[in-house]
Amino acid sequence: ISEIKFLVTEILSNYSWYYFAMSVCESRSEERQSGGEQERYLQANNEEFNSMFGYPNNTIKTSKYNIFNFLPLNLFEQFQRLANAYFLVLLILQLIPQISSLAWYTTVIPLIVVLSITAAKDAIDDLKRHQNDNQVNNRSVLVLMNGRMEKKKWMNIQVGDIIKLENNQPVTADILLLSSSEPYSMTYIETAELDGETNLKVKQAIQVTSEMENDLNQLSAFNGEVRCDAPNNKLGRFTGVLTYKGKNYLLDLDKLLLRGCVIRNTDWCYGLVIYTGPDTKLMQNSGKTSFKRTHIDHLMNVLVLWIFLFLGCMCFILAIGHSIWESKRGYYFQDVLPWKDYVSSSFVSAILIFWSYFIILNTMVPISLYVSVEIIRLGNSFYINCDQKMFYAPKNTPAQACTTTLNEELGQVKYVFSDKTGTLTRNIMVFNKCSIHGRLYGAVYDRFGQKVEISEKTEKVSFSYNELADPKFSFYDKTLVDAVKRGDPWVHLFFRSLALCHTVMAEEKVEGELVYQAQSPDEGALVTAARNFGFVLRSRSPETITVVEMGKTIIYHLLAILDFSNVRKRMSVIVKTPDDRIMLFCKGADTILCQLLLPSCTPLRDVTMEHLDEFASEGLRTLVVAYRELDKSFFRAWFRKHSEICFCLEDRESKISSIYEEVEKDLMLLGATAIEDKLQDEVPQTIKTLNKAKIKIWVLTGDKQETAVNIAYACNLFEDEMDGLLYVEGKDDKTVEKELRSALYKMKPDCLLDSDPINSYLATKPKMPFRIPEEEPSGNYGLIIHGYSLACALEGNLELELLRAACMCKGVICCRMTPLQKAQVVELVKKYKKVVTLAIGDGANDVSMIKAAHIGVGISGQEGMQAVLNSDFTFSQFHYLQRLLLVHGRWSYNRMCKFLSYFFYKNFTFTLLHFWYSFYNGFSAQTVYDTWFITFYNLVYTCLPVLGLSLFDQDVNETWSLRFPELYEPGQLNLYFNKKEFLKCLVHGIYSSFVLFFIPMGTIFNSVRSDGKEISDYQSFSLIVQTSLLWVVTMQIVLETTYWTMINHLFTWGSLGFYFCILLFLYSDDGLCVILPNIFQFLGVAKNTLNVPQLWLSIVLSVVLCVLPALGYQFLKPLLWPLSVDKVFDTIHGLRHPLTYPVRSKLKMTGSRRSAYAFSHKQGFGPLITSGMFMKSKWPRKTIAHR
Repeated sequence: ISEIKFLVTEILSNYSWYYFAMSVCESRSEERQSGGEQERYLQANNEEFNSMFGYPNNTIKTSKYNIFNFLPLNLFEQFQRLANAYFLVLLILQLIPQISSLAWYTTVIPLIVVLSITAAKDAIDDLKRHQNDNQVNNRSVLVLMNGRMEKKKWMNIQVGDIIKLENNQPVTADILLLSSSEPYSMTYIETAELDGETNLKVKQAIQVTSEMENDLNQLSAFNGEVRCDAPNNKLGRFTGVLTYKGKNYLLDLDKLLLRGCVIRNTDWCYGLVIYTGPDTKLMQNSGKTSFKRTHIDHLMNVLVLWIFLFLGCMCFILAIGHSIWESKRGYYFQDVLPWKDYVSSSFVSAILIFWSYFIILNTMVPISLYVSVEIIRLGNSFYINCDQKMFYAPKNTPAQACTTTLNEELGQVKYVFSDKTGTLTRNIMVFNKCSIHGRLYGAVYDRFGQKVEISEKTEKVSFSYNELADPKFSFYDKTLVDAVKRGDPWVHLFFRSLALCHTVMAEEKVEGELVYQAQSPDEGALVTAARNFGFVLRSRSPETITVVEMGKTIIYHLLAILDFSNVRKRMSVIVKTPDDRIMLFCKGADTILCQLLLPSCTPLRDVTMEHLDEFASEGLRTLVVAYRELDKSFFRAWFRKHSEICFCLEDRESKISSIYEEVEKDLMLLGATAIEDKLQDEVPQTIKTLNKAKIKIWVLTGDKQETAVNIAYACNLFEDEMDGLLYVEGKDDKTVEKELRSALYKMKPDCLLDSDPINSYLATKPKMPFRIPEEEPSGNYGLIIHGYSLACALEGNLELELLRAACMCKGVICCRMTPLQKAQVVELVKKYKKVVTLAIGDGANDVSMIKAAHIGVGISGQEGMQAVLNSDFTFSQFHYLQRLLLVHGRWSYNRMCKFLSYFFYKNFTFTLLHFWYSFYNGFSAQTVYDTWFITFYNLVYTCLPVLGLSLFDQDVNETWSLRFPELYEPGQLNLYFNKKEFLKCLVHGIYSSFVLFFIPMGTIFNSVRSDGKEISDYQSFSLIVQTSLLWVVTMQIVLETTYWTMINHLFTWGSLGFYFCILLFLYSDDGLCVILPNIFQFLGVAKNTLNVPQLWLSIVLSVVLCVLPALGYQFLKPLLWPLSVDKVFDTIHGLRHPLTYPVRSKLKMTGSRRSAYAFSHKQGFGPLITSGMFMKSKWPRKTIAHR
């Protein structure tokens, strides 16, 4: 009976679990289908249960197309171009025989070619994304299955799986840390692809799972249930509950390893998969892949619509003319030209003629325009790919145009959004200089006492006296090594303080090979410097720090760590020396520590401050180092108070800060350190050049504020001569609004008044979309805004105030930003400013802003390839950006504008001749040209000259382009091709067509040949008109060309010569007219017409009358309507030879600005060290866990 009861109970419990699971599953499935998953629920090692919720697998997808949707989706995108849709309509009309005056294949073949070329290019671009996706998805990882570890591909990982990760391995998905090889299941990770920071961070598993360690039996039996947040893009937030063995355990972000992180200094760790694939926080922040089109593409859509309306008006006028002519004159020709059966009246005939003219006049927008545009873009992309000056030899990496559709957009950029770490900087911290007891070390002088610039050829200091020195460390000032060797007490005390005052942890897996784990790369650099000069941090425990000083091992007893905080801007350690002295060593920001010094240090402080100013002028990150010897009785009393406050629950943080201040006073100054956060090559010069081109640069970084501001000064984004820096640091809407309004008032007081144009517009039309114009501030300012302040501004209807304030500043720093916030800033500028934006970055955390910007540039740097693979252009160094924009971008924009202006002009001239001719042919839709001339005009006769102009033309060479960045401005204002310039082309085309029709008509009117025969026949007139037309458009392109090459000459004059060859071949007595008389009907016209002087008179008069107005306009335009760049061109033309590009020297900054401090913004490893939880052998794992 007891066995039966047990069996029934077991069955009921199983059924209750099943029904519970089914109910939860149904509700979760409904939530996912509706797009509103409220929370995630899963169970470890239970694939059947988790699969019922419909969670996605771990596959990621950055591509746009697949084999099924490529054709419809790509065609849909291509037919968003109005011109392609226009040609499709035209094709349908040409299939109607009653109105078609041209064969249908004259449209369908070019249309298919254009669509096919574009589709092939898009397919190749997307194929690269597929290859990258496959590479990532097919990585392998160890998964716990049936009690043993098996390899599975990343894409097959499911929610609820337990996976094993090893050292230096990227994290597969967002996983809950269960256990690791380190004490207390701590795991060190690098988050460079998430927030751009390469300093290590620590994650720790909860105690109940850490006890499983790497026991596969326990891990296989683990059936904990997790309830947590639904997938979201909040990198800094994760909350959940783990239910295991009837107990609940709280989960937070410290327990979660995110996809994109890399395991460091940890042999192995196990984790439970929580979020996979598109649900991971990395992919939630990656943004959407959008179809990018240039501003010229958008303008072309508008212009095609204008042309379509203009074409409709012309066809309507000609149809009315035809109806009137048929009513007044047409009946006289009924016997010779009877109406077709389907034509019942002049009105019906006019309707048919309307569509006939619609087909004939379609060359106003020929499809060859789009073929030529794609060829031009492809050619300009080829120039970028082959530019040896953008080739980075150390990594063998060329620049690459990943897309060919955005070249001319590079010449119109107004805002550049840049990441900091890995983009502007190399993220390599180097101990550069120091000041010790009033003496400056780090500079190098020659034997004449002259300061020498440090280069690769400069001799390095030898650290052979120190067996534990880091061989990668470089220093050049021998006097500091000499001071260490001779035992200078101040120098020794200085480096002793650097070896003790930190929270760095040392690891020595191989004898003599030390690895330092630091929360901040700055701290790592300082400890490494102390190590090389002979004060080596060897190891530490919760109570001791072991330092090897000049070969002698000394153990200091660690009494307290006064850890860093944002408010304190300093940290201290209190140690007991072997000679029983109690010493406090402190390092921090000079603005703070100088207030804590003894009055007797004033002379030394003044000298040190001068050194700090010098360090700051070089853009170095500075720290002040001080010390104090504590009285034992004072320390005991202080330590007793400190211990009591540590257990206090109310207002604990402020009380701890107060107790720290009691001991951190009356300090003795030791000196200062200067660390160089190495910028990439030529970054300051590049930013200075881009600023001259009126390109505004905003730095969007996940790094801390002080670091970002320091880099902004170092790279010339901020300058000491600026009128001030404006800070937006509020944590609520009211504070942020107050700070923004204060910033606006400083820069432009009138913008807060109701009479301000933008404010008055918003008051009258609050919901109407509008663009914010450029505003001039009253001074030169920089803006620094924090990530949480930005969130308040974007969510609190303060985006306009934020944008207006930011756009008036010379430079903008946005710090502590999430990847999604970077994209939001870019979208904000795109929403309210009519400008072209460019985003540049090197990490996965930059992908969202790269996708959001009009142009995305990826730097192949230290943080993986995600940015590169999602970019439109890629290269290896930030300074290549100036060449990409000022040379390739400007040339591409200028060439495209010249091409469009000329192309529209020549086709307006070509097409509108039909309009004038219609008044002389009874509006019958007869063409003025031979059919074959119509076919060859855009395809052969005028194709190569305009391509030569568009691929090789340069108004100035690359040296001048870089020497005078002001030449870039016309592209930003879109001065060279816009609606106004289009109307000029139209007017010029109307005038030229008028001249080209009536001049030939006048020259042959009532004219005869030398033999007395009349020459005013249709075929002779047609030949004279088309020959005059080709001469006119050829001379026009000669005027437009400013840079002649052999290819230009060959294309221009060769095309004209080729026309005459074709003319003789097609229209001669022994040409194709004899072989195929039904197709080539102008028999003997070439020979007869080329001999008459009227032809050459017509050519000369037409060329003169058409070219003279263009010449006059080019001459008068800079005099009557000058542009700002005209003065620059005058300067260039006044110089006989191009100036060599200035020799690049390291830029110095003047002034007294200092770089605050070089600490990590986060609290360091202090609590971890004093807890002893990082120790492996001294503290048994389970004993400590229950203390």
